[in-house]
Amino acid sequence: MNAITITEKAAAHAHKLLAKQPDAVGLRLGTETHGCSGMGYKVDYVIDADPQDEMVEDKGVKIFVDRKSLLFILGTEMDFEDSLFSTGFKFTNPNESGRCGCGESFTVDAAL
Repeated sequence: MNAITITEKAAAHAHKLLAKQPDAVGLRLGTETHGCSGMGYKVDYVIDADPQDEMVEDKGVKIFVDRKSLLFILGTEMDFEDSLFSTGFKFTNPNESGRCGCGESFTVDAAL
């Protein structure tokens, strides 16, 4: 199983982002303390790849998963949504045990 997979829409948006940042070799996905449920997703450009990160290449996009976040997001699908109310990457994570009401943060069981 890959650490993550990305949808066609997410790949198309990632390609657009990376075209605007010619020094970037990919995107880094990680987690951070955030919101009322405790964790949030963080996406950044990768200029210099960290050998500690897990690199996944899917649909021509290199995604580097922060080693500290890997267990929390293993098996996650990264999608992109552009709607009237929300625009951005969306994540379907099989490890989530709960999400806050606004959807900005999530919880993972301590058993992981």
